[in-house]
Parts: sequence; C-alpha cells; structure tokens
Amino acid sequence: MGFLSFSMPAFTQGLALSMGLIVAIGAQNAFVLRQGLRREHMGSVVLFCATADAVLITAGVMGMAEALGNRPALAHALALAGSAFLLVYGWQALRRARLSQALRADTGGAGLGRGAALAQAAAFTFLNPHVYLDTVLLVGSIGAQHPSSLQVWFIAGACVASMIWFVSLGFGARWLAPWFARPVAWRFLDAFVGVTMLTIAGLLIHRVLTGF
Repeated sequence: MGFLSFSMPAFTQGLALSMGLIVAIGAQNAFVLRQGLRREHMGSVVLFCATADAVLITAGVMGMAEALGNRPALAHALALAGSAFLLVYGWQALRRARLSQALRADTGGAGLGRGAALAQAAAFTFLNPHVYLDTVLLVGSIGAQHPSSLQVWFIAGACVASMIWFVSLGFGARWLAPWFARPVAWRFLDAFVGVTMLTIAGLLIHRVLTGF
C-alpha cells in the first residue's frame, strides 16, 4: 500500500465533516447565492471560496499534524474535544431542524465589479471567526488523527465537499434559491447535518477508546 493508495474511509470522513460544517445559513453562502442569482462573476467567486477553503483545510490538517507530532496524549485530548464539539453541533442541528428558517439572498442594489465581488468574498471568508474554529482547528485536529499516509485523502474529501457545495450554490442558484427559501428544505438539511455530526463524533470517540 503506497502513500497514494486511495482510502475511502478517510476520504468519506473528510467529505462528510466538511459538508456538514459548510451547509449552514450564513453570510458567505448568502453572498454566493446572490452572485449566482445575478449571474455576476460566478466562476471567480466560486473558485475563490472553494480555493480558500482548500487552503485553510490543508493548513489546518498539516499544521495540527505537525503540532501533535509525537504527542499521543494531546492528540487524544483534541480528538475528545473535537468529538464533544461535534456532539453539541449535531444536537444543535437537530434542534434547528424543528424550527422555521430559510436562506434568502438580497439581489437588490448595484452590480459589483470582479474586484469588489472577490473582496467581499474574501471578507465573508476570512473575517468570519467560525472559519478558524471549524475549518482550521476542528477539521485540522480530526484530520491530523489519521496516519500521514491517509491525511491526503481526508483533505481531498473535505476539499471536494467544499467544491461541490460552492459550485452547486453558485451555478445552481436559480434552481436552488426557491428550495432554500423553504424552511422544510433547511429542516431536512439540518437533520442530515445533525445525524452526520453525531456519527462522526461516535466514530472519533471509538477510535480514541480503542487506541486508534
């Protein structure tokens, strides 16, 4: 088994974790949806958001892996902390599934030039404190639990999820906007996110208890 041998479990975990964290009602997703509805610089905005996510995910996993190094006690502690976060996150998502909410993009106002659109995309991405907690620390610490030969596939899965989401949101905006404006759609998505996060938390706790 070489370094590049495909690992479906690592890839799937990265994919599910990233998708669960990125599917949420927030300023960045509303902005991407807005650009998609207006058909303004969709390719540039989608590429920027997906690339920024990929950089943050890779930096998080590689940085955490280097920081943990030969510190198994710290690795276990971060794994348990991550699982606790996912348990709370999953529980909150299941609670949200009972509430009415929707994602609506404000399409009013003047159009944006490419530079202005990318500047806003950067602000929504990098000025959001949750991106560093979720994408860098949480995804990074969980990805770092994998052996180094499997981390690349965890990163790949997480990056693919990000790309799928932003491409779908930007280029499928005209089809998705009415769907996302319906509370029932977000109830379904939150239920899916909740179950996904609780499952990942359970697997993470099992890995810690069985010594990975």
